[in-house]
Amino acid sequence: MADRTPQILFVEEDPILMEITAFRLELLGYEVVTCQSAERAIEWLHEQLPTLIIVDHVLPGMDGIEFINRLSNDTRTSDVPIILLSTNGDLEDVQKAYNAGADDYLVIPYDPMVLESKVERLATAMVPR
Repeated sequence: MADRTPQILFVEEDPILMEITAFRLELLGYEVVTCQSAERAIEWLHEQLPTLIIVDHVLPGMDGIEFINRLSNDTRTSDVPIILLSTNGDLEDVQKAYNAGADDYLVIPYDPMVLESKVERLATAMVPR
């Protein structure tokens, strides 16, 4: 298990942001699995657990906050670290993300070095909840 490449589940509806972010994460040595909806991500999570989940706030159907809430309340997924991506950096929205169970928050457009720092911090140490 120690030799396993860290895997990131990236839930993002925008194909351009998904491709750019996934490519950057792959360059850093992560295996990236992408889903364009929370519902599809939940299906995938029934089969396996990633090292880290990155989820966009705005998704079709279930939004990112609701998705995070579901994962946080499920004993199987509650220990997987989560980063929420959002175009909104308002303190109230950031607080909602943390209250739902997010471990970090990243405003889009993001600085690639900030993404790298947040991902490496969360992917290398399981965050106790």
